[in-house]
Amino acid sequence: TQQNLKETTKEVNAEIQKLTDQIVTEFESGLKDQEGYQEMQVKHEVLSTTKDYFTLKLICYQAAGSGAETDYYYTIDLKTGKRLALADLFVEGADYITPISENIKQQMREQMQADESVKYWLDDPQVEEWNFKTITDDTSFYLNEDGEIVICFNEGDVGPMSMGTVEFTIPKDVTAGIMK
Repeated sequence: TQQNLKETTKEVNAEIQKLTDQIVTEFESGLKDQEGYQEMQVKHEVLSTTKDYFTLKLICYQAAGSGAETDYYYTIDLKTGKRLALADLFVEGADYITPISENIKQQMREQMQADESVKYWLDDPQVEEWNFKTITDDTSFYLNEDGEIVICFNEGDVGPMSMGTVEFTIPKDVTAGIMK
């Protein structure tokens, strides 16, 4: 486990370094083409640490007139020392994508009904190709301190950029019986 943890830490650090280098390169090439104020920040935050899991959030923010934030999540299973994929949380062969996706749609509808300033691309015939349909195995996530799955979307993924980055906490009853 300790060896796995060292290898995973090394892999995650390498990935973060590669991502950071790429963002810096893009930012520097953008500086040449544009005038005015520009800013770039890359920072990290430890989201949740339980006895079983550790999640690091990498926050990449770029501004040139308007700003855009992109977040990356790295969840490590402290029992195995390996990086966790969404599928790893579920019993093999279980359909977790459908119930989680349906719960997110329900939460989106409830939020839009409760607050007219909240807008998601959902059930909208004018932007059919943008409408949220389903999560994938690559959808960002982390586990909160209560052991609930939190599904995360970047700006522009499921709604207008003005919505920012959005998260949906999936109640345990949605994943009951299929989570490991």
